[in-house]
Amino acid sequence: MRNTKFFRNCLCCKPQPNFSATAVSRRSFVAGGLAAAAGAGFAPRVAAQAKPHRIDVHHHIVPPAWLDAMNRIGRTNPPLLNWSVQKTLEDMDEGGVATAITSITTPQVTPLGKEIAVRLARDANEFAKKLTADHPGRFGVFATLPLPHIDEALKEIAYVFDVLKVDGIGMMTNYGDTWLGYSSFAPVWQELNRRKATVYTHPTDANCCVNLVQGLPSFAVEWGTDTTRTIANLIFSGTSQKYTDISWIFSHGGGALTSFAERFLTDMVRRPPYEGKFTREMVEGEIKRFHYDTAQVTQWGTLSALAKLVPVSQIVYGTDYPFRTTVDHSKGVEALFSGDDLRKIDRENALRLLPHLRAA
Repeated sequence: MRNTKFFRNCLCCKPQPNFSATAVSRRSFVAGGLAAAAGAGFAPRVAAQAKPHRIDVHHHIVPPAWLDAMNRIGRTNPPLLNWSVQKTLEDMDEGGVATAITSITTPQVTPLGKEIAVRLARDANEFAKKLTADHPGRFGVFATLPLPHIDEALKEIAYVFDVLKVDGIGMMTNYGDTWLGYSSFAPVWQELNRRKATVYTHPTDANCCVNLVQGLPSFAVEWGTDTTRTIANLIFSGTSQKYTDISWIFSHGGGALTSFAERFLTDMVRRPPYEGKFTREMVEGEIKRFHYDTAQVTQWGTLSALAKLVPVSQIVYGTDYPFRTTVDHSKGVEALFSGDDLRKIDRENALRLLPHLRAA
């Protein structure tokens, strides 16, 4: 997979050397992680204000060892560098979030090479689990897998579910040249389907599509498009229909799905190679059974379009913290929804996926 570098002013990316090929010893890696821990260490509990009740399914944390790795490949940015547990809890309280299901953001551990990816995925998952122990009821975990390394990912699935007891898995929409409906992921889906797992996805750069338009950062257009790519790939590969016990959550309201859904429902099912294999009803059924979070789509037009495409029961609250605040999203959701619909999006829909959080 081609690596990318963060530009401070525009969030664009450009190719970088493979991290696994750099001279980074285990000792220096651990030392860097310990140094970063001083700034991001676990904070005292913060008293909740006004009985927070929301469940945030799109909430990023910054484990120190992972931050050190991102520094080394040039993928840090101000929100990550300024992150702390204290700031996280304060933001949750301000926006009325009772529980945040945490994940690390793009590129997770994908560009780091197998050995370091395995080690950092485990470190990130244990860091996230420690948050849940230190702050009971405030955090859950969408675990990181060392993908695209399938055998190692299967081992981590066993560990995070059987030992750490996580809430689900956090995945990228692509892994360089492969999207989630590709056959290479079948062993992962088989195991997650067996476990009736929740899979949260987050967009990332694909090898094909870095710096497509000069000066236009990937997050502005490309990430929303890539979320839509992987949704289409999951449906039209037959993957989502095959593994029906996996519950899917797609970030940012499904990306550009509201704009492209008509093409999926009409053109795709009327033309080869999908004509006769898929019907409008089949595709619509998949779109309407997936879940979509509110992160970065709480403007009236974007969120209302999503609510017209899928039932309110499939929309879950998300913030994209620390890149946006919980207050931003709480105001946006409250501006469009009220009563039972608001309660569903704020909390109840997430509880159907993660019922053990009801006591949180």
